[in-house]
Amino acid sequence: MSDTTFLSWPFFTDSHRGFAAALEDWAQRVLPTLCTPDEAHGEAMDATSTLLVRELGKAGLLGAAIPAAYGGRDTLFDVRGLCLAREILGRHLGLADFAFAMQGLGSAAITLFGTDAQKQAYLPRVGRGEAIAAFAISEVDAGSDVGAMTTHAVKDGDHYVINGSKTWISNAGLADFYTVFARIGEEPGTKNIATFIVDAATPGLAVSERIDVIAPHPLGSLKLTNCRVPASAMLGNPGDGFRIAMSVLDVFRSTVGAAALGFARRALDEAIARSQSRKVFGTRLADFQLTQAKIADMAVAIDAAALLIYRAAWTKDTAGGRVTREASMAKLFATEAAQQVIDQAVQLFGGMGVVSHQVVETLYREIRALRIYEGTSEVQKLVIASAVYANAAAQGKAAS
Repeated sequence: MSDTTFLSWPFFTDSHRGFAAALEDWAQRVLPTLCTPDEAHGEAMDATSTLLVRELGKAGLLGAAIPAAYGGRDTLFDVRGLCLAREILGRHLGLADFAFAMQGLGSAAITLFGTDAQKQAYLPRVGRGEAIAAFAISEVDAGSDVGAMTTHAVKDGDHYVINGSKTWISNAGLADFYTVFARIGEEPGTKNIATFIVDAATPGLAVSERIDVIAPHPLGSLKLTNCRVPASAMLGNPGDGFRIAMSVLDVFRSTVGAAALGFARRALDEAIARSQSRKVFGTRLADFQLTQAKIADMAVAIDAAALLIYRAAWTKDTAGGRVTREASMAKLFATEAAQQVIDQAVQLFGGMGVVSHQVVETLYREIRALRIYEGTSEVQKLVIASAVYANAAAQGKAAS
């Protein structure tokens, strides 16, 4: 059992502690009945991912991803709840974290910028696990550089016609709808981007390929060919796309750090158990000072990551507004620290640490992508530095 003393921190309310307890109970009781580790990979993965979404919805555990008015936990987002869910589910099964996270990420733009009609049409079904969501912004040459996207939408009467392609799309082929970003003007950069809700059954929308990665998740590319969507499917106003994307990431970057934290906690649990049971030269591995030093480093990294993650989540929940600096710090530190923690766990396992489908080997593959998606570690550093310089300039102005 992982350390849960962090739940006593003042970042959390009793409601959060109850939510965490319910998630932990569900993960221990239900997850093993839904899939085996092998079913989190390969051909069974799509069906398993869909089943996980359905069962999370039935259990009422997707509430942190949608507003209370549509069946959720809080007025807008419960970011602390999102982070707790990703940490707990990530500690148990990476695919369960993925299933939960994409319901929030894929529908977040609707929560933040949708009309009431748009929210009513999608959010209750997302919260019940009846509609699977996806977020479609990345392209082959437009990942961190959102302004480089080439997918475009042209107004045609009371519709828009979308042409282009998207890649690295989680839930490609499984989703019931996609939040799609497209350029609506010729001007380069981020000013002429719009956001659309595109139902999976829309003619002209197709999955063009599946993408296999080292930690298998439902992932693929989309092709949009003369894909007609009503103008009412646009979120916000024309040109709001970049602001919408950044607002969504402002919420969900902290949760990426939380998933990494869950992976790291599981790695520490595994390393502690292994070091206490494994004997080397007649001595428990845990009794060597070098082992103790590794365990200490892992524990410090985990607590530091948790503090940054839940500071960012608490700030967003209580103060509102943008938390770009705090979320980027949380995502950067937690994902980089988790990579190191898991690497140390693999080292303590020795040869067994690189055997396929051992827990620490699976974690080693799971963690790597988190340092890339929703903004690479390098991009996070640029974002943080920009915020630091801006704050320094503001302080200088205030002092003059």
